[in-house]
Amino acid sequence: MDAINTSDLDIADRRVDPFLMSVLKSRFEAIVREMTLVVMRASRSAVIKNARDFSCAILTFDHKLVSVEDALPIHVMSMDMATRPLTELFDDIARGDIFLNNCPYTGGTHHADLIMAMPVFHEGEPLFWVVALSHHADTGAPVPSTYLPFAKNIFEEGLHFPCVRVAQDYREKQDILRIGTMRNRVPDMWLGDVRAQIGACRTGERRIGELFARYGRDTIMGFVEDWFDYGARCAKAAIAKLPAGSYTYETRHDPVPGVAEEGIPVRVTIHVDPEKGEIVVDARDNIDNVAGGLNLSENTATGSCRIGVFNNLDESVPHNEGAKSQIKVLLREGSVVGKPKYPVGTSVATTNVNDRLMIAGNCVFAEMGAPHGQAESGNHLPAGVGVISGHDPFKNGKPYVNQVFVGYAGGGARHGFDGWLTYCGPANAGLIQLDSVEVDESMYPIVIERRGVLPGSQGFGEFEGAPAMAGVFYPLDHDMTIVYAADGTSFPPRGVLGGGDGKESESIKLAGSERVVLPAFAEETIEEGAKIAFTACGGGGYGDPLKRDPRRVAATVNRGWLSREAAETVYKVALVEGGELGVLVVDEARTRTLRAA
Repeated sequence: MDAINTSDLDIADRRVDPFLMSVLKSRFEAIVREMTLVVMRASRSAVIKNARDFSCAILTFDHKLVSVEDALPIHVMSMDMATRPLTELFDDIARGDIFLNNCPYTGGTHHADLIMAMPVFHEGEPLFWVVALSHHADTGAPVPSTYLPFAKNIFEEGLHFPCVRVAQDYREKQDILRIGTMRNRVPDMWLGDVRAQIGACRTGERRIGELFARYGRDTIMGFVEDWFDYGARCAKAAIAKLPAGSYTYETRHDPVPGVAEEGIPVRVTIHVDPEKGEIVVDARDNIDNVAGGLNLSENTATGSCRIGVFNNLDESVPHNEGAKSQIKVLLREGSVVGKPKYPVGTSVATTNVNDRLMIAGNCVFAEMGAPHGQAESGNHLPAGVGVISGHDPFKNGKPYVNQVFVGYAGGGARHGFDGWLTYCGPANAGLIQLDSVEVDESMYPIVIERRGVLPGSQGFGEFEGAPAMAGVFYPLDHDMTIVYAADGTSFPPRGVLGGGDGKESESIKLAGSERVVLPAFAEETIEEGAKIAFTACGGGGYGDPLKRDPRRVAATVNRGWLSREAAETVYKVALVEGGELGVLVVDEARTRTLRAA
């Protein structure tokens, strides 16, 4: 997007000098980055410190998003919903307080995401919230997992903290922490992860205090207002370039036995008003809550509707309150994609149906035609991203629980770009890190036998979806339980505008010479001597495969992601040996003949 011209903004309306505004923007981002480093370095569970399933943010005390940095999209685009109940429920918020909220019925995402929020005061006035959200390895659910698609209500999920004060006057409240550790399979790990979040919040509070000491209240708060105004102008300018109209897209989550026998359709309509610079995302036309954990929380439904829009705007649009204000979201109470009706289960609210909602939000822009929109991506929870548990035979039978990120789904293509290989799912869009094999094997009694790209599994198109990852891992000297929810087994990612579909997910148990195809949604025991094999989804393709640049086809073949035969049959691109040993190049004459035919 072209740079925003602020010359028409009356100088009297500017609260802060433009150069100082740039400095303060970077200072706030640096504070969030430092908070992020505290969580990453101080946490104990692999899902947080290795995979980085956590996010930090700064909001104003009246719950407006100021700054995020390297945060997962699903965690921050509706962070205000998690802090807003605090000022409604507590009339004695004081300096040194820290609050814990992981309840979807008080603004949380889902029960595994513990959201820690601390007020920041200046001269007795509360002005900001510093927030650290971490996805915990265990929350004491009946099943050793934080993803429970079969949990019909919150009574079948893990422990909920519906806006609880966990520290007062900078001192931890031991009674609250005792509740958490007692209801946890790995209490020491849980407590360490909680304290990492507390440390991040205290770091953020201290650093914002230093900003006030240097620049003063009026300058800092003036910057915030100017920053929001700038975000709104950027979003309006980006939306103004889109074609006006209403556009609809529907995708479908896989069937889940006993919960949604026919699957769950997910439908989104957007109304684009370029003159107002506004987009309304309407997700009300969806089915009622289901009897399982696949229902979205209001937080995740709202955030995901916004994310689909942001993914289709220029990347220079800041992710702050001003930009958010140009995206309106319409939800229906009691809908699987909307505001859940208490006490239905929302355990899987950050993935699965939520992935499908973001996918629909990404793809609906393709209804405008090229170059807009993107193809469907893969989803979060194949067996390669399962929650494993058991008793470690090398640590005197000590119990362990952790979500691994051994191998995950590929991203969908968009105009001009092939899909992102290490995408994982739209809720994080590549920001979750792939586990280190060596670190996983050192922390848990497992062996990762292999993982890698599955050639030919991508959605073909002018721009290709990312190929699928596949792999095998197994427990050492004990029985291991794995819980996963592999959406995309029945309805794999679709291409758009003529692009092909990505490969479906697969879950397989290998026991000697026996090969058992497992259900897509299951809790399985992998006995000593057995193995779990998985294929995550490949991403969908974008556009007509015959329009793909032949040189890109050759590059994909040389990378090992596409066979020479597929290049000729799918893309009508003929390849021959080049000057360098083992490297294929395009046979220009034969390719022209194939494509002409």
